[in-house]
Amino acid sequence: TLYVIGGKWKLPILIAIYHGNTRFSDLKKCLPEITGRTLSKELKELEANQLVIKTVYSSAMVKYEFAPYGKSLSPVIRAMTDWGEQHRRKILSK
Repeated sequence: TLYVIGGKWKLPILIAIYHGNTRFSDLKKCLPEITGRTLSKELKELEANQLVIKTVYSSAMVKYEFAPYGKSLSPVIRAMTDWGEQHRRKILSK
């Protein structure tokens, strides 16, 4: 799992797509610290692993969504989000 979605950007990109940010420009806004070049590279790798599908509507409109196989990551993303929220509450309660 970590081989496929590990690294600095893949999981944040998948989480952004999971929350409905499907356009390249929306992903860029969600992740302001990522460069366009890096975002493009990471998305290509996610495509190569059949996790996302790229749809080009025009030169100005490109959307990304979970591929059918990529949807199998939804429970993993949800579990990681739940754990993260629980961990944050625990740490902040001290």
